[in-house]
Amino acid sequence: MGDTLLFPNDNQRRIEAVQKSFGPTGARLVDPKRVLIGEGRLMKQSRRGPQPKAFFLFNDVLVYGSIVINGRWFKKQNIIPLGDIQLEDLEDGYMRNQWLIKTPGKSFYVSAASQEEKQAWIEHIEVCKTRLPSSGRPLAMTWIPDHASAICMRCSRKFTATHRRHHCRKCGFLVCGLCSRKRAVIGNLHPTKRQRVCRLCHSSLSEKEGECRERGNSTGGLLSDEDEQASFEDHLYEDYIEEDYDPASWAEMDSFAPYVYLKPEHVWPRL
Repeated sequence: MGDTLLFPNDNQRRIEAVQKSFGPTGARLVDPKRVLIGEGRLMKQSRRGPQPKAFFLFNDVLVYGSIVINGRWFKKQNIIPLGDIQLEDLEDGYMRNQWLIKTPGKSFYVSAASQEEKQAWIEHIEVCKTRLPSSGRPLAMTWIPDHASAICMRCSRKFTATHRRHHCRKCGFLVCGLCSRKRAVIGNLHPTKRQRVCRLCHSSLSEKEGECRERGNSTGGLLSDEDEQASFEDHLYEDYIEEDYDPASWAEMDSFAPYVYLKPEHVWPRL
């Protein structure tokens, strides 16, 4: 009983510590209804390969960020509502103990230090998710990893140091710069930002745009031909600066911070 009475204050202190660890650019995490369920480090697949990220599981959101000082300071905070998450368990492949996290904003692979930790993450996320409503937003396409193809999946030209690979934000295919010069708004990713898309997806989105205009409901999601070249030049190297790569972080890659389950079994917030 004593633990039950003290837990709300302990929980608030833990959340405040997580909030401070992201510095002034991080979002406010302290909320009377929020409970910190667990925390740990997972490897997240990115364009530059697996990178260690700090993950924090709350009863309503999943928060993660890049590690600056392990256990003390993080950056590039990402907050995902648990109601919008779908998990897909995967066999070992490019990463061991991996699974797929699907969200409306992005879908990505993560891996844990052990099978037991993987199952703990999945189980606790699913338990929390059952208590929350879903927004019903469509899930983002999972990007095909860079190593999966040496050629553009639209024109079949070989990728080189000058003929670089990019990702279509609509279908997730690996495409070259020439095949991804088009830009379009993809509503479930961002309501106004124009995203890189391949020629095929641009054509499909153009058809939908035309249908919307006929119904008098234009979304204005496509770039004009005049702006296309400028947009192409502006975003030529965007894929290569999406995430800062800190070589020092790889020194700790084999020493995962173990997943810590913080919340007592008998305490659940009233949502």
